[in-house]
Amino acid sequence: MTDAAIPAPRPSPLLIRRLLSLFYDFWPSLALWMLVAVPFVLLDVAVNGGDTHHNIAPYSLLGWLLWLCCWAVSGLYATFSWRLGGQTLGMRPWRLQLHAASGQAPTRAMLWKRYAMGTLSLLCGGLGFWWALFDRNRLTWHDRFSGTRLVRIPKED
Repeated sequence: MTDAAIPAPRPSPLLIRRLLSLFYDFWPSLALWMLVAVPFVLLDVAVNGGDTHHNIAPYSLLGWLLWLCCWAVSGLYATFSWRLGGQTLGMRPWRLQLHAASGQAPTRAMLWKRYAMGTLSLLCGGLGFWWALFDRNRLTWHDRFSGTRLVRIPKED
């Protein structure tokens, strides 16, 4: 059998690696959320007369502002990590790296588009991630929308 007769391998389905990487990245994000929440909790305690047993009311302005800040700090973590080395902490053990589809370094706009569409994908029950199972190139919504690609780095011997 010649090399020409061997069919090209199908792109590797990175979905499980993507999901595991996302799970790993949840932990640094959680730590960042805790740091971000401190001033909000202190403000809530001050507004409520020093009552430390009071919680920030759900759907209040302060609650929505807290969620917005948590989303933004997670976005800064992700985009900064992608911009620096193409990887977040969760992507390193799974040997995943982010590249622009053009082969050049991804721009900040591309990274924020990826983060925003990834958020939308998660809010839709992960539908954008599951899309990779049916996409012929194994791309997710955020891959397509941002013009970036997640690639697997070969093992170093």
